[in-house]
Amino acid sequence: MKRYFHNLGEKIIVALLALSGTVTSLTVLLIVFFLFKEGLGIFSLSPVSEGTVIAVNSQNPVKELSAHQLKEISDQNITNWQEVGGPNAPIKLFRIDDLTEYFSEEQLGKDFEFVPQRINEVIAKEPNMLAFFPDEYLAKSFQGRQLQLDNISVPDFLGGTEWYPTITPAVQMGVLPLILGTLWVSFGAILLALPLGLATAIYMAEIANSRVRNILKPVIELLAGIPSVVYGFFGLVVVVPLIQDIFGLPVGETALAGSIILGIMALPTIISVSEDAMRTTPRAMKEASLALGASKWQTIYKVIIPYSISGISTAAILGIGRAIGETMAVLMVTGNASVIPNTFLEPVRTIPATIAAELGEAPQGGIHYKALFALGCILFLLTLIINLTVDFVSAKKKENR
Repeated sequence: MKRYFHNLGEKIIVALLALSGTVTSLTVLLIVFFLFKEGLGIFSLSPVSEGTVIAVNSQNPVKELSAHQLKEISDQNITNWQEVGGPNAPIKLFRIDDLTEYFSEEQLGKDFEFVPQRINEVIAKEPNMLAFFPDEYLAKSFQGRQLQLDNISVPDFLGGTEWYPTITPAVQMGVLPLILGTLWVSFGAILLALPLGLATAIYMAEIANSRVRNILKPVIELLAGIPSVVYGFFGLVVVVPLIQDIFGLPVGETALAGSIILGIMALPTIISVSEDAMRTTPRAMKEASLALGASKWQTIYKVIIPYSISGISTAAILGIGRAIGETMAVLMVTGNASVIPNTFLEPVRTIPATIAAELGEAPQGGIHYKALFALGCILFLLTLIINLTVDFVSAKKKENR
């Protein structure tokens, strides 16, 4: 009987573990499915701002415009129809606020009930007009022609250089500055963190005595437990003013500030993983090197580092992953300018910071909302690539052994 209950208990534990693993796996799959379902939905939407009508005179030969052309026309960088494939005539812009230039308040109606009719009349009379107005004022017998923009494409989304998700009449959804800003800050963080982290790992693994090691180890691990917003405050109060003063910049919120903060945040991961890799070097290899006349430093850089190079590479890759996914600290110190960076002394905006800053203001289900989920998909793929690289490096390490 005792054996029966023992076996029953084991089966229940196994079943609970299997159930836990299944639930966890399904949860992860559902999260990924929902992320991509919302994110990929952006490619079925037009860049025209929600609730906006773009119209021209029915005699205008221009059949279509791109979102970028609409922005250039709205900013008056394009002023002639000939520049967009139309006749040689100036473009006359019309917005809903311009109605008072054509009609009196009485003609528009006490409750603006005649506005659709008046907009219809204006567009019908002006052959060179390009009109932007809310769709609630679109007349049932509209005499002009609405311009329909093509849906947002993958090349335009990934290769576009302008991120203006809320402008009218057409949003600009170019995520290239955000991707480059994320990679730029992460690259700078690793350039700063890897040498310092590797030097610390060498000291702790091969030089420091046990007493010093037992003091440093908890301190370094404590760095990993500090909230990112605390790092952000440190960067805002110390790093940002320091960069501004040293380089004589108008503002200190730059990619360099983000790289320094992320470098500090990545240090615990790099140090811990690198130290563990170095401490796995067989004692016989070290003693053989010393017996052949090599100094302690020669043994470190000719025996220990080459042997543990896969673990050090893994530490660097995990550090990059830590930097890429960081949100609050980067949001506070990088300036949040969605422009393609040329130097580390310019403000940048990263993907996580963009999602954190804008998701609360994006209407659920709208184009801005789906664009932010698409950014989440890009971030997920970047992280997935990093994790696969870690697995590949680790597998190579095992093969070499």
